[in-house]
Amino acid sequence: MLRLSRFFVLYLSLFFIFPLQAGAAVSDRFSIELYAAGLPDARSLALGDDGTVYVGTRIEGKVYAVVDSDRDGQADRKYTLAEGLSLPNGVAFYNGDLYVAEISKILRFKGIAGKLKNPPEPEIIYDRLPTNAHHGWHYLKVGMDKKLYLSIGVPCNICKPRQLLYGKIIRIYPDGSDLEIVAKGIRNSVGFDWHPQTGELWFTDNGRDRLGDDLPADELNVLSEKGQHFGFPWCHGEALVDPKMGTPRKPCERFEPPAWEFQAHSAPLGIHFYTGKMFPEKYQGQLFVALHGSWDRSEPAGYKIVTIQFKNDQPEREVLFYEMEGGYQSRPVDFLQLPDGSLLFSDDKRGAIYRISWR
Repeated sequence: MLRLSRFFVLYLSLFFIFPLQAGAAVSDRFSIELYAAGLPDARSLALGDDGTVYVGTRIEGKVYAVVDSDRDGQADRKYTLAEGLSLPNGVAFYNGDLYVAEISKILRFKGIAGKLKNPPEPEIIYDRLPTNAHHGWHYLKVGMDKKLYLSIGVPCNICKPRQLLYGKIIRIYPDGSDLEIVAKGIRNSVGFDWHPQTGELWFTDNGRDRLGDDLPADELNVLSEKGQHFGFPWCHGEALVDPKMGTPRKPCERFEPPAWEFQAHSAPLGIHFYTGKMFPEKYQGQLFVALHGSWDRSEPAGYKIVTIQFKNDQPEREVLFYEMEGGYQSRPVDFLQLPDGSLLFSDDKRGAIYRISWR
């Protein structure tokens, strides 16, 4: 059922409800302000041709659209496009259509632009994805080849799933045809992007739990060629053999190692290579990473945004960009670059989207 609501609370009061008070670590010339509120469980983001921002959720089962009709940097209209869906985390926009990834299927809302008040019924373009809800929230994005890329997590903490598609990144044509596996040996990726110079696919992966505070590292990986295997479930990080899975089928060194390691359990989700013109030149091609935050750690970790600085197309160092105020009360998820070069990020704990700009 469609629900349209104009934000009925003054933006001033919204800032008191959804404050982000910790300062940006890199420069006080960065401004981080509320873009849209009232979006419970806001997760993945996608941009329409007309500037509409589409928002997936996980447990809420809804898909939203928000519109900044006067282009002042704050959305002033919100639409509920669908509800009652099954973990509709992934959203992507291509050729006028909105794509939504549920647990077991991919939906398409044809010609969604201009129909936000009365969205069309979705059609199913693919319905043979695995059905387990554990890590069943997919990330969805349109690749440089104009195909849909989708991550499929494993239905466990540590196991060797029997179903072929678990622990993979796949791609498929927008009409639902010709599914291919492009990456294997992945536990739970909830974010990826393409390097603007090399065209390589970079993605995060959340390491297994219950090996203590500092093992295994969460990962940033790069896919250099189709079909590469990244080690799960036998090997984690550079060469950590999983104690439950026993002897790997081949030495860990023969799997693809991570390009970068994050603090264990910090939960890297969305990533974005910055290509806009608003931020200083040094941010060109740098990777923004949303560290969603830990649950399986005695001392909390994550709850912040970092950048991975690249040199010669390779990661060189990790730099704190923004530490979320209140720890667990703020949990960044995904990024979306707007045409003006500003950068949005979603926060599923606060049910909001924030806009990063340079003053």
